[in-house]
Amino acid sequence: MGGHTPEHDQAAPALPTQAYRITFLPADRTVEVDPRDLPYDASGLPGSILNIALHHGIDLDHACGGVCACSTCHVVVREGLATCNEPTEDEEDQLDEAYDLTPQSRLACQCVPDGSADLVVEIPDWNRNLVREGQ
Repeated sequence: MGGHTPEHDQAAPALPTQAYRITFLPADRTVEVDPRDLPYDASGLPGSILNIALHHGIDLDHACGGVCACSTCHVVVREGLATCNEPTEDEEDQLDEAYDLTPQSRLACQCVPDGSADLVVEIPDWNRNLVREGQ
């Protein structure tokens, strides 16, 4: 469930206007995102990678409930990063705490694609819950 932290109030990025796909690695699972269905009722910003992943049954740890108060939903956007909203200062502060940071690292709860291109998103192996993955 998503929580609310007042100090993280901000205008949500615009939702996409065209359909696109996100491929989640290493599962190599691709989901179709139809902007008419957004936002989903899940954690993270509306239309965020976390919001989309959870809606499609892809487990992605998010200890704070998707309110940008931790770094457990750290992902690496391998393709399509330029189509995503810019990280806020709050997100960058949380990413500073993330393990194995890369230039393509984002918090899945804050990263909202604009739909202008498909994405490839890697969930780092240290961030996957192996118990849930096996189910």
